This record gives sequence, C-alpha cells and structure tokens, in this order.
Amino acid sequence: MLKVLVSGCLAGRPIRFNETSVPVCSPIWDKWAAEGRLVHFCPELAVGFPVPRPAAEIVGGTAAGVLDGAAHVREVDGRDVTDLFRLAARRALHRAVEAKVALAVLVDGSPTCGSSKVYDGSFAGRTVSGRGVAAEELHRHGIPVFHEGQLEQAASLLDELERNDLGAPDVPLRDVS
Repeated sequence: MLKVLVSGCLAGRPIRFNETSVPVCSPIWDKWAAEGRLVHFCPELAVGFPVPRPAAEIVGGTAAGVLDGAAHVREVDGRDVTDLFRLAARRALHRAVEAKVALAVLVDGSPTCGSSKVYDGSFAGRTVSGRGVAAEELHRHGIPVFHEGQLEQAASLLDELERNDLGAPDVPLRDVS
C-alpha cells in the first residue's frame, strides 16, 4: 500500500504559525486515513519553530531560489530564517523517503508546503504562483505534490501507481541527509 505525506496541520492540529489548522473534510481523506496511508509531518515543527510563530514569506525569488541560495525566507520582523527552511525541506524529504511515500498533499499558501501558491514576500497578503521550500524539495526528487484542494487528482495518481505496481520514487537516503 502506497503512503501519502501530508502537512501536519491538515490533520486538524492547530500547529500553523497562527495556531490554526486546515481540517480536510473529504471521503478520499477519510479513506486514506482508515487505510493507514497518511504520514503526517510538519517541516517547520521538525526544525524547532514554535507555535505560534511570526509569519514568514519567501523574499527575492522562489523556493527554487531559496534551495539554490538565490532567495531568502524572512519573518515579518525581518529575521532571516532561510537556513531553517532549507533544513525543514530536507527533513520533509527524509521523512518522505523513510516512509516510502508515493506523493504528498501539503497545505497551499505556506512558504514551506505551498504547492501552487505562496505569499509574495511583501507581507501584504498577496499570493503568487509557486511552491514552498519543502514542496520544491519533494518535487525536485520526483515526489508529486498536491494541495488539499486537489485530493481527486492525488487519488487518481495514487490509484494509477498502484494499478501499475509502481512504488514510491527511488531516492536513496544518503541523498537526503
């Protein structure tokens, strides 16, 4: 049975930066939970960020730029947390590989987990197309990333992978430490 890495806040736990969660109400989600497919993980908590914590946004580029050293992640007060976000991305990848996940469903809009949009770095509430840093790291290593509004697409891919007897992407753990 293939597993699905999911943002910890999608489990209904109030662990987002502002002590909220993003509960998912879907028969697909309920089925995956009952089957034991869900691997809950919060990259930000995994590197020691507290709850609550200051809002953070990608500044000066994209998540790819953050991973490549060309952009930064800053908190609303200006504190540079780029290194922590890079570490969070590596820990998310490590957890995905360790659990042999086939795909990820991550909360959209997050500078860590966003899969289709993130905030634009101005702290003005505007979003732009793009991925969060952990979502980009997973994507780079062949792990498909969906957001919580794309459960049907994720389920379709998961079904296809299982029908064709394809497993999780083969990423050696030595590449994710």
